[in-house]
Amino acid sequence: MQSAQAAASAVTLTPTGRRAAALFVPALAIGIWLALTPGGLLGKADAIGYAVCHRIDLRSFHLGVRALPLCARCTGMHLGALLALVYLAARGRGRTGFYPIWPILGTFAAFALAFTVDGLNSYLHFFPAAPQLYSPSNLLRLITGLLLGIAMGTLVYAGFNQTAWADWRTEPVMRSPIDLLGVLVLGGIVLAAVVTENPLLLYPLALVSAMGVVILLTVVYSMIGLILRRRENQARSWRDLVAPLAFGLTLAILQIGLFDLARYWITGTWSGFTL
Repeated sequence: MQSAQAAASAVTLTPTGRRAAALFVPALAIGIWLALTPGGLLGKADAIGYAVCHRIDLRSFHLGVRALPLCARCTGMHLGALLALVYLAARGRGRTGFYPIWPILGTFAAFALAFTVDGLNSYLHFFPAAPQLYSPSNLLRLITGLLLGIAMGTLVYAGFNQTAWADWRTEPVMRSPIDLLGVLVLGGIVLAAVVTENPLLLYPLALVSAMGVVILLTVVYSMIGLILRRRENQARSWRDLVAPLAFGLTLAILQIGLFDLARYWITGTWSGFTL
C-alpha cells in the first residue's frame, strides 16, 4: 500500500510539469498537421484558409498570380478580428470584460447587416437570372468582412476576459465612439494595404490573416473549455491559462485538420473552388 502511494506521489506533476504536459498535445497536433499539408509558409496559410473558406480565385485578392489564403470577405473578417484584439490590448483593456456601450453595439449590428446583405447579393451573382441589388466586388467583400471582423474581435475579447479572469474589470471594452473610430482608422489602413496588392504588403498580411483564423478559434474553444469544466473566473495570471489555451489550440488545429482532410478527400486538390 505504501509503495503504491509512493509511486503515485512520484508521478505527481509540478505546476510547471502540468503546463509542459498541456503544451505537448497541441504541439503534437501541429506537428502532424504541418507534416501533411503543403510546404512553405504560404502553403501552410493556404491549408488554414482551405479549412474555412471557399477560396474562389475570382473572389480573392492576389499575391502576384497566387490567390491569398482567404477570399476577400474572409481576409477582411479575420484581419479585422485580429486587429480588434490587438487594438484593445494596446489600449490597456487587458482584463476589461463588459461589452461595448449600446451605440457601438448598434453600430456592430449595422456592420453585421451590411455583411449579410452584401453576402447574399454576392451569392445571387452565381445565378444570372436572380435579381441583384448592385454589382458585387472584392472591395465591398473586403470592407464588409473587415467591419464584421472588428465587431467579432471586440465581442470575443470581452467574452474571453469575463470568462477567464478572476479579477476581470466591469467596464466596457469600448467606452466611447473614439474607441471605435480608432480601430476603424487602423482598419482603413489595413484595407488600403490589401487593395494595393503590393507583394511587400500582401505577403505578411496573407500570413497574418491565416493566423487570425487560428487565434480566433483558439480563443473561442478556450472559453468553451473553461465553461464545460466549470473553471470560469479562476485565472489570476497567464500561467493559469496555459492549459485552457492549449486545449483551445488543440481543438482549433483538429478542426482545421479535419476540414482539410474532408475537403481534400472530396476534391482531390488543395486549390480553391472554381466558377
